[in-house]
Amino acid sequence: MAAEPKLGTKIFYKIGEVSEIAKLPPYVLRFWESQFSFLKPQKSRGHQRLYLQRDVEAILEIKRMLYEEGYTIAGLQRFWTRRGRHGKRKVAPRELAKRIRGDLRAILKLLESYET
Repeated sequence: MAAEPKLGTKIFYKIGEVSEIAKLPPYVLRFWESQFSFLKPQKSRGHQRLYLQRDVEAILEIKRMLYEEGYTIAGLQRFWTRRGRHGKRKVAPRELAKRIRGDLRAILKLLESYET
């Protein structure tokens, strides 16, 4: 089993960076966006896709489930739908605070980019 790719401390990742991290071509990432409603990267003013760390983690999870566990796209869609409705995992308050803080930083950075 290959070592899991390391994510940095960046707030946003461009599609090329995500492609390198996941070792997938960009067209696969764009296709997955059309298949999984929760994969909606933000767009910069130049219309570049900006993925958050949680998006990259979801992409790595999708890749693992497709290529290692043998799921189909349709099977994964059902899995994620059920997980979203029934299988939400309890998140520790500290982890939730960390996620919210990251999201707020991402929003702030995006707003600051419009001020310049």
